[in-house]
Amino acid sequence: MPTRRIGNVEVSAIGLGAMPMSIEGRPDEARSLATIHTALDAGVTLIDTADAYHRDAAEVGHNETLIAKALASHDRGKDVLVATKGGHLRPGDGSWTLDGSSRYLKDACEASLRRLGVEAIGLYQFHRPDPRVPYAESVGAVRDLLDEGKIRMAGISNANPDQIRQANDILGGRLVSVQNQFSPAFRSSEPELRLCDELGIAFLPWSPLGGISRARELGSAYAPFARVAAARGVSPQRVCLAWMLAKSPVVVPIPGSSRPETILDSLAATDLGLTAEELAELDAV
Repeated sequence: MPTRRIGNVEVSAIGLGAMPMSIEGRPDEARSLATIHTALDAGVTLIDTADAYHRDAAEVGHNETLIAKALASHDRGKDVLVATKGGHLRPGDGSWTLDGSSRYLKDACEASLRRLGVEAIGLYQFHRPDPRVPYAESVGAVRDLLDEGKIRMAGISNANPDQIRQANDILGGRLVSVQNQFSPAFRSSEPELRLCDELGIAFLPWSPLGGISRARELGSAYAPFARVAAARGVSPQRVCLAWMLAKSPVVVPIPGSSRPETILDSLAATDLGLTAEELAELDAV
């Protein structure tokens, strides 16, 4: 498995997004554990989660607990960087709410530490800006957690270029990752990707295949991806991830998966080298 870097940690070039295993429509636990173990067997060393990845109000942290169980029952579990997030909430009615206050983020981090069963979280990211709370307060809480040793690395999510620069300043140049939505269907994070490339900060595209409900339709929705896939004898989804990897060495996609077959297809993108002509065709989408 080829690797890339998040801060001073070497991780698999493609990670596993674990959200589909805990929200609405999730599979049973046995299949989720099999998916995570299959990813680890294939060389994945980055798993993305969040305390808000759950379905019902009374099960906050469901995804973190699931990941902790999967890692504890696998020989390679100790080699995995778990990236979790705080700042989103799910009241249980299917909606997503926000709390970016310093107190909430610090309490959320403590709860994540307990669920993951670690002394320090490998990568902790502020999940999404809260318009009711100054951004400096939210990122300042993450800085405090970093200074206190509660987290080993700090990141942000759903940020614009100004917020990336501000966060990096508040963190004293220690911002290691930006996790933003990016896919053929959502190209507006190109400026953030370019800035991360310039600053040497890892860029983690979430929903890189278009999201849980649209991933299967990637080829039918974007003909160039289907054409390249047909010519190469692979899936459009694999082509999509190879296209992202070619954009910059700081890009580490985290496709969501809840089946062993889909994560294996995604990981095969690391072996798919696209030509300059193919990349130009895909960039033109």
